[in-house]
Amino acid sequence: MKEMVDHLVNTEINSQRIASVENCFGASGQPLAVQGRVLLGEGILTKECRKKPKPRVFFLFNDILVYGSIVINKRKYNSQHIIPLEDVTLETLPDTLQMKNRWMIKTSKKSFVVSAASLTERKEWLSHLEECIRHLLTKTGRQPSTEHAAPWIPDKATDICMRCTQTKFSTLTRRHHCRKCGFVVCGDCSRQRFLMPRLSPKPLRVCSLCYRQLMAEKKKEAEVDLRQPEQIDSSMTGYEPSSGEDSDKSDDDKVERWPGDAEFYASEVSWSSFHS
Repeated sequence: MKEMVDHLVNTEINSQRIASVENCFGASGQPLAVQGRVLLGEGILTKECRKKPKPRVFFLFNDILVYGSIVINKRKYNSQHIIPLEDVTLETLPDTLQMKNRWMIKTSKKSFVVSAASLTERKEWLSHLEECIRHLLTKTGRQPSTEHAAPWIPDKATDICMRCTQTKFSTLTRRHHCRKCGFVVCGDCSRQRFLMPRLSPKPLRVCSLCYRQLMAEKKKEAEVDLRQPEQIDSSMTGYEPSSGEDSDKSDDDKVERWPGDAEFYASEVSWSSFHS
């Protein structure tokens, strides 16, 4: 990986590739061309969203992972998200009836599940991601992240509140998500809000159980009189919170055009490529 980065870092082809990604996101995206950044690979992965799995375009750089919604493939993307790789840990997951070749991308602010079109592509993504993360952590001297945001359980995973197990969801009874545990809960079981600075500067919805646990932790911290201010990593500034509102809005984007007859898991089709 280091050899590939050194080979590509100051080349015209790398600059052109990054400029092409910037152009596809247009004014809605952030600038991606910075000194020393290399685009190593790209492809389409299926992301498990709140309402249903949806295709998302992913770009792997040597220091960040970028993904967005597909409006016109290879021409226009929106809802850009940027994840610093040094905050990422990975977890391989078993197949389900709906999704194959799955793994979880876990960070302190947002965690979610994706799947690749084939087992080979999953191995390629995991291998490149792990090598980039390992190289970054070695370079910075940081330890792998141990605090991760809980992934949201999809809406369709349950018809009843996962806390009280009594309330049945309907068109009138909305589903909510606890930002601490990711459970699907009813309004009565998620009335409380709690400030979790790593996720958002604003208090977030939490379920009744997590609220009690968080309050107990807060009380314990007060008792030992922890006076040192929490250190916020400035490199994460601008990285979206794991509150779900951002992904909800983009995941339900009406302008997205994607071929419904595309066989994503067809073995002869490759949806990802890595540069050399």
